[in-house]
Amino acid sequence: MTLVREYAQSNSEQAFATLVSQHINLVYSVALRQVHDPHLAEEITQAVFIVLARKAKSLSPKTILSGWLCRTARNVSANTLKIQRRRQLREQESHMQSILNESDSDAWSQIAPLLDEALNCLGTKEHDAVVLRFLDGKELKHVGAAMGTTEDGARMRVNRGLEKLREFFTKKGVTLSATAIAGAVAANSVQAAPAGLAASITGAALSGTTITTAAVIAATKTIAMTTLQKTVITTAIVVAVGTGIYHARQASNLRTQVQALRETQAQQVQQLQSERDNATQQLAVLRDDNERLNRNSAELLTLRAEVGRLRSALTTSQKGMDTEKALASWLKRVKEFKGLQTRMPDKIIPELRLLTEEDWLDLAKEPLGHSASEVNLNDDAVARLVFSSIRDKAKDKMERVLSRALEGYADANNGQLPTDTLQLQPYLMNTHFLGPARAVQIPEGSIDSTILQRYEVLQTGKLADMPQDAAIISEKAPVDTQYDSQLQVGRFWWGLANGTNAYANKSLYPSDNPPTK
Repeated sequence: MTLVREYAQSNSEQAFATLVSQHINLVYSVALRQVHDPHLAEEITQAVFIVLARKAKSLSPKTILSGWLCRTARNVSANTLKIQRRRQLREQESHMQSILNESDSDAWSQIAPLLDEALNCLGTKEHDAVVLRFLDGKELKHVGAAMGTTEDGARMRVNRGLEKLREFFTKKGVTLSATAIAGAVAANSVQAAPAGLAASITGAALSGTTITTAAVIAATKTIAMTTLQKTVITTAIVVAVGTGIYHARQASNLRTQVQALRETQAQQVQQLQSERDNATQQLAVLRDDNERLNRNSAELLTLRAEVGRLRSALTTSQKGMDTEKALASWLKRVKEFKGLQTRMPDKIIPELRLLTEEDWLDLAKEPLGHSASEVNLNDDAVARLVFSSIRDKAKDKMERVLSRALEGYADANNGQLPTDTLQLQPYLMNTHFLGPARAVQIPEGSIDSTILQRYEVLQTGKLADMPQDAAIISEKAPVDTQYDSQLQVGRFWWGLANGTNAYANKSLYPSDNPPTK
């Protein structure tokens, strides 16, 4: 509230700008949740800070500014929504009235020429009930009171009158329901009289108190008029007076429609409030679940730490085991692994000659990532997987040799690629391009043409022109297509792919950019 008091006392624009920058996100977020319209939320946010500027002097020093801004934002949002709903309601009323006018105009155009003749055919009670209800626009209870009967009695007379009107119009070739007739008559049968007519009639009726002989003669002539003339005059009077009744009836219909729209709006508001309450309950449940998960996560971290401690202790104790016993177990497993060549001679590749005893021992320690006791070589599928991992170990060494031989050949042949893998023979043990990534220990003279013929050169041209991701040398076909990976060598990478034991390509260099020569 320090900035508020500073602004209230000195109208400091800087203080007010600081207030706005500190709280604008809060106010905008509240407004956006209420109206769900970013542009409208901006206007509400501006209005809230205008209210703050006007009421800064009247705010108590104990006022929590953030809370006051939230409440004001909600109030302004609610008022804005009310204004929007009222405007939408007016638009709906206008639209509905245009629809009603269009539907009623067709029926009215058919029955208007016949209406007065039809009314003249009704009995006195039905005639008066229909006139009071639809031309005069009275409610049924008022019609009953005027006719000295109950509301139900008035309804029956009105219904009988409508039914007789329907039958009359049907005989004249106009087929409409009683409801359509009632709506058309109520909406169109009364039109507004010309302006000033009522005053003229009143003045004419009240001017003078003496009746002249001419007036008496005129009255006598009027009485003597034929029935046809009386009918014409009556029709003219009804048309003149009916305009005002029509507008009154139209206003009554609009009030009914407005009331119906308000009821619909109230139901929608109630439904939205119910949905909001449900969402609030669901949010509370989710918060509880989140807190419970956080507690569980803390317990899980504690348990993991305890497991790590126990594992460390177990590892320390295992170091004291009899190493000779472990070594004997590994050597036995090496013998079993080498025996797979006799068991599956069709799965032998010449690259197995590249494996040293140390390589075989590493394979036997944790075959397939498990302890030796967990790997059952009596299972044919497991045995094939183990043999595949042995071949991958050998091909991993081979791909490093091929990579450095490929670069050695290109360096000696003006950057050109070989056309056949046998051309790489002189460069297999090239130490100039050895590097730490391609350092590998293999028995002397273990690579011959039988190994090189298992591979093919896929590209032509110069090594420097090859795309980074292009495979240059590839194994022609794995011996076990179900389990084996296919060796591939690129310009600055090599790897095994397309097999069950496939792994990501390995780069020659720590970064993506090779060293420049």
